[in-house]
Amino acid sequence: MNEPVNESITIGSFQEHIREKYSRRDIQRGSAATFMWFIEEVGELATALQGTDQVNQQEEFADVLAWLCTLANIHGIDLTSAIKKKYFTSGGPEGFK
Repeated sequence: MNEPVNESITIGSFQEHIREKYSRRDIQRGSAATFMWFIEEVGELATALQGTDQVNQQEEFADVLAWLCTLANIHGIDLTSAIKKKYFTSGGPEGFK
């Protein structure tokens, strides 16, 4: 059964949720294996984006974000701070891709 979710979720609160729920297993798995899971989820998202099933696309976006949070947690990176530093200070990154 899914837990009730507050209407507003921040990146920080989601990262903390992932940490609380999965950190023991994530630390045991380690960075290299976790990165491979992350890449697998990115591949699943790429596949989902080729189709029209929005429910599947939403699930894959959520999975990619969850695995990104896991990697950040393993490495002690606060994603909120990293985002603020990269995109909200001194005009953000220069240039574009």
